[in-house]
Amino acid sequence: MKKQHADACSKGHKVVRLRLDAGFFFERAVRSLDRHRYDKALKYFRLAVEKEPDNPVNQCNLAGILSEMGCFDESNEVLEKVLTEVDPDLSECWFYMANNAANMDEFELAEEYLIRYLEEEREGEFAAEAEDMLEMLAYELGRQPRQPKARPKQDWMKKHDEARECLESGRFLQAMEILEELLEEHPDFHAVMNNLSLAYYYTGDVDQAVETIERVLVSDPGNLHALCNLAVFFQHLKERKSRDRLVGILKKWIPFHPEHMYKLATTLGILGEHEDAFAMFRRLIKREERPEASLYHYAAVAAFNTKSFARARKYWQLARELDPDSKIPVFYLNQLEQWESLPPEQVPPVSYHYQLPFEEQLMQLDRERSTIPEQIRQNPLIRSSFFWALNHGDKETKLQVLQVFEWLGDKEVEQVLRSFLLKRDEEDDLKRLALYILKKIGAAEPYRVVLGSREMTIHPYELAQELPGWLKTWEQVLQCCLEAMKGRYDTAHLNDAQLIWSEFLREHRADFPEIRKVEGWAAALEYIVARLHGSSLTQESVAKRHAVSASTVGRNVRCLEKVCRVNKGFEPHT
Repeated sequence: MKKQHADACSKGHKVVRLRLDAGFFFERAVRSLDRHRYDKALKYFRLAVEKEPDNPVNQCNLAGILSEMGCFDESNEVLEKVLTEVDPDLSECWFYMANNAANMDEFELAEEYLIRYLEEEREGEFAAEAEDMLEMLAYELGRQPRQPKARPKQDWMKKHDEARECLESGRFLQAMEILEELLEEHPDFHAVMNNLSLAYYYTGDVDQAVETIERVLVSDPGNLHALCNLAVFFQHLKERKSRDRLVGILKKWIPFHPEHMYKLATTLGILGEHEDAFAMFRRLIKREERPEASLYHYAAVAAFNTKSFARARKYWQLARELDPDSKIPVFYLNQLEQWESLPPEQVPPVSYHYQLPFEEQLMQLDRERSTIPEQIRQNPLIRSSFFWALNHGDKETKLQVLQVFEWLGDKEVEQVLRSFLLKRDEEDDLKRLALYILKKIGAAEPYRVVLGSREMTIHPYELAQELPGWLKTWEQVLQCCLEAMKGRYDTAHLNDAQLIWSEFLREHRADFPEIRKVEGWAAALEYIVARLHGSSLTQESVAKRHAVSASTVGRNVRCLEKVCRVNKGFEPHT
């Protein structure tokens, strides 16, 4: 045997050395768990802990498998060690210890652990289960359940909660202000830095996001949220080597807790590691008692992006059953029918966000102007896609986003537009449109803007001079039409004139026709409104009143009629 081994080596065969690190043993442990080989899983978890004794995840997983095997006392010893030596802030250990104590019929001790957990994590992941357990223990002990002492939240905790609510509701700039203030007061608060980096990223400031997240990793190199976020940032910046290095680290990381699994799975998907993402999403679905529609969507996307269309269809169908009012699963199931017929190289990748694609959102905004903006106000992912597009899209996309901002018109939009006006690398035409929208949504004047590489303040009386030429002409057409209609038509007619002309502008924002004679368009607009309300006005008579030819009016009417035909919502007001 020795001779054969020597011969093999002499012939140039390479010996692949296994890297027996904590990640290796951790992966083996999880595989053993999947096969219900608890003895082997325990052995590998112990080895993982030996390799990285300061890693609380490894310790908690060891405690978990000990509990599964009925070694409740030893499991609690491990959890106590985590709290005393590894990570005193890992409050969920108290909850795990309570479960172990209850399994050993030590009900009063279990109660103590639950009280401790709820006092530290009143709104924690296991708070509801902890309260149910307190009820059960009280029944076993024959008395009323104990209540945890209410600990008033410190001001910094309230601020952090407020910032998280802002992030979750799409108010990124407001979240940024709160988090920056918190960071000045608590410079080592990792959760604040992680959330602040996301706020920067959502608003398009990727460099600042990277700088902030790297501060976390200097003091906590194993922070999973920071590693995941940084990998996504590097991918956006096209820093391939840094991105690949982090992907290598993340692929070895097999988290045991659902929150970490979600974070890692979605990150791997965003990074294009779809096979690994799919395996983790599928494991999550098996673990969850009642998976959410979004989890089925993530699994469908991962399957789709690996060209496993049958599996993708299955998971989108499950998402549709669970969330029948959502347009998202229906949209992707319909698209799947088209995508399956394409050559593989023409099949587009699908985003992991549980939302419609950005282009589809814009199309729906066109179709359903009265309802979609409210949905955007409530959906941070959709709002962030618009903020991102304004920073990184092409000119046409930015024009579309500015139109959306005019519909939204809230404080967050105002802040974004004011910031946009001061960017030196944006085109002046876009900034002039942003100025116009700020005025339309009622933002307080004056406005600071960089035009022609010069920063200036625009006062109300100067604003008209700074509007794009086509916008100035548009204002003149509408004003001319409304002046001519006053006294002849009622308010409903005047409102329809403004609505039709605004829609005409929106339809032609990329190729607005040259308006040689304002009166010709004003006459055509008046004629269209009159006809919508059943008037017998002729093109000749309206042309005569505006001192233009009937042929000019007829040509412009044909353009305006296209808007009315395409948008069926234009009905005469009564």
